[in-house]
Amino acid sequence: MTLSVFRRSGLTAAKRIQQRNLAGGPIPASYKVKKNKYIEEWNGRREITEKSFTARPEKVLAIFFYVVVLPFGCYTLTRSEFLSKGDRRYKDLV
Repeated sequence: MTLSVFRRSGLTAAKRIQQRNLAGGPIPASYKVKKNKYIEEWNGRREITEKSFTARPEKVLAIFFYVVVLPFGCYTLTRSEFLSKGDRRYKDLV
């Protein structure tokens, strides 16, 4: 008998729909989101960037510089500093 009571209470709890009052009432029309056409245009362009991207030589050189040359330059500078100072961390790596 107690099992059937739990089942019934579970069914009624599952059938009830939770209602929220949103701080006492519905949201007034003055609080609705107003779309900005410039933001919407920018967002649309952002979504199709991969379709409009063209690999021009200037862009490829810039990407190569930031992806390969700059990190390798930082690595070389740091390594040369460790070598010149005789830092123990460098000795542990060699």
